[in-house]
Amino acid sequence: MKNGLSVPQGAALTLGAMLGTGVISLPALAAGVAGPASLVAWGALVLLSVPLATTFAALGARHPDGGGVATYARLAFGERASTMVGWAFYATIGVGAPAAAGFAGAYVADATGGGVGTALTTTVVIIAVCAVMNWFDLRVSGTAQLVIAGTVALLLAVAVVVALPHAQPGNLTPFAPHGWGAVGSAAALLVWAFAGWEILGSLSAEYRDPARDIPRATAIAVAAVGVLYLGVAFATVAVLGPTPGPAPLSDLLVLGFGEHARPVTTVVAVLLTVGAINVYFAGGSRMGAALARDGALPAWLGAAPGRTPRRSLALITVVALGTTATLALLHLSTDAILLMATATFSLLYVVGTAAALRLLPRWRASWWCAAVSLAAALGLLVMTGAHMTGPVLAALGGLAWTTWRRRRARTATPVTSPAAAPASGSLAGSSS
Repeated sequence: MKNGLSVPQGAALTLGAMLGTGVISLPALAAGVAGPASLVAWGALVLLSVPLATTFAALGARHPDGGGVATYARLAFGERASTMVGWAFYATIGVGAPAAAGFAGAYVADATGGGVGTALTTTVVIIAVCAVMNWFDLRVSGTAQLVIAGTVALLLAVAVVVALPHAQPGNLTPFAPHGWGAVGSAAALLVWAFAGWEILGSLSAEYRDPARDIPRATAIAVAAVGVLYLGVAFATVAVLGPTPGPAPLSDLLVLGFGEHARPVTTVVAVLLTVGAINVYFAGGSRMGAALARDGALPAWLGAAPGRTPRRSLALITVVALGTTATLALLHLSTDAILLMATATFSLLYVVGTAAALRLLPRWRASWWCAAVSLAAALGLLVMTGAHMTGPVLAALGGLAWTTWRRRRARTATPVTSPAAAPASGSLAGSSS
C-alpha cells in the first residue's frame, strides 16, 4: 500500500469521526429532551460503543477493504445487499456534510456577528478544505487529523476541568423531569454523536498492518471518546442546569476563563467539524471506489490500488456543495438531514453487526460483541422511525442499479459471424 496509517494516525482518524459536531451542541439538546436523565442515555451509548467498536475492528482486521460495511454485506449476504447499503451510506456522506459543517458555521457566525452569510461561507470553506486534504493523500490528512484530534481532546478536557468546580448538585434534581421514556428519545438523538465506528471499515485497508493496528487504534479511540463525552455531558447538566444554552462548550469555558475564552470555542467547533468531515470524505471516497470496483457504481468512480480515489472524492464534494446551495436557496433547516443521517448510521450498524455474525468466528468474544451490538442497533433503528425514508430510497436506487446491470449482462450476447463459426469450432476441436 502506498498509504500506511500508523496506530496514532488511525486512532486520531477514528477519534475525529467520533468527536464530531455532536459534542458541540448535543449535550444541551439531550438535556432539553430528558433533563439530567440524559446522562443515562450518554452512558448507555458509551457502553454500547465498546462491543460495537470491537465488532467493526474485528471485521476490519479480518477483511481490510475500502468498501467497509458494503464489503461485509457482500461477503455475508451477497451483491444486492452490498449495493443497497453502499448506496445508502455513500449518498448520506455528501448530503450530510453540509449539516455537520453548519454547526461550525453557526459558531463562527455567532462569534463574528456575521449572520447567515458568514455561516454559509464557513460551511463551504470547511467542505473545500476537507476535500483538498483528502485529494493530496490520506497520509497528509492522517497527519493533520493527529494534530486536530490532539488539540480538540485537550480543549474538551480543559473545558470540563475548569467548569466542574461550578457544579451544583441541585441541577441534577429532578433527575427525570420528562419521565424515563424521554431517555429513549435522547438516545435516538445522540446516535449522531456516536456515528463513526462504521467508517473504520472503509479505512481498514490503509493501515500498515490491519490485523495488529486496527484493534489498538480502536481501543485508544474508545477510551478517549468515553471519557470526553461523559465529561462534557456531565458538566453540561451539573454546571449549566436544566436549560443550558445552544453553545454549552462556550459557556463552560467562560466559567473557567472569562468571556475572552468564548472565541476559543469557535476554534474547537471548526476543528471538530473539519476532523469529522475529513474522516468521512476519506472513508466515503474509498467506499465509492470499492463499490465501483465491484460493479455497484459506475466504473469511472474506481481507482487503482493504493491510489487516492479522486473521482469518488470529487463526486462527494460536488454533492455536498450542491446540497449546501440548495439549503441556502430554499432557506431550509438541516434538521431533516441530521435525522436522516442518524437513521442511515443505525441501518449501517444493523447490517454490519448482522454480517459480523456470519463472518467472525462463532462463540468468540468478537462474535458475542456483534450479537449484543445487533440487538442494540435494532432498537436504535426502530427509534428513528420515518426518518428511514431517505436511506431506504437510496438503498432502493442501489437495488434498481443492480437489477438493471444484471439484466443488461444477460441480454448482451456476443455477435458471431457465420463465416467465423467453423473456424471457431475447428480451433476448439484442435485444442481438445
